[in-house]
Order: sequence, then C-alpha cells, then structure tokens
Amino acid sequence: MITVLTTFTLPRPITREEARGIFLSTAPKYRGVQGLFQKIYVLSQDGATVGGVYLWNSRREAEAIYTESWRSFVQEKYGTDPTVTYFESPVVVDNIAQQVLTDEQESTILQRPPNAAAP
Repeated sequence: MITVLTTFTLPRPITREEARGIFLSTAPKYRGVQGLFQKIYVLSQDGATVGGVYLWNSRREAEAIYTESWRSFVQEKYGTDPTVTYFESPVVVDNIAQQVLTDEQESTILQRPPNAAAP
C-alpha cells in the first residue's frame, strides 16, 4: 500500500467554509477510482495550504492519477502547483473495520470492487 500526501500553498488563505465547498466540488471525481481506498482532504489551520492524504493499493495506481492533466487541474482550481509525496504504508490501522491491514493481505482484504462499501 502507498500513502500519498499532496499539498498546495494557496495564493491567499481560505476559510474552512470555502475549503469545504471546493473539496465537495471535486470529491465525486475520486469515487470509484481504481486502487484508491481513501482520500482525506486537508486544510492548514491558517488556511494557506490545502491538500489530500490518499491511501492507494499500489504506487502504479497512484501515479496513474498524478499526471500532467491532474497538475493542470490543480493549477486552475487552486492557482498553485501541487507537491506530491509518496510513502510506503506496510501497515494500516482501520478502526472503523476494526482491522489491522498489511500489504500481505492485498488479495483478501484490500481487493474490493471500486464502489463497494468498506467492511
């Protein structure tokens, strides 16, 4: 599994309400994306930085999203260039499903249909 952190330093700070509206406008495009288990939108306390924390099945699937087209979308939407950082995630604690997942369990736990609900 791979965790990706994306961040964008904004040209001007935004409020929580502004961020929520922007995030809700882009959230539907991440539903059903192959290999994406979860996306969490983030906003810094000062409103100057936004981004996302993504949990992916593999780096290959993650890299399929962070293309030049995606970077152009971010530039248009936020007026800034994104930073993308990849982290290996060999263990994930899921308190909702009450499970500890490892990348060794991919074939049984982590391979669910794109629009299926989490266990």
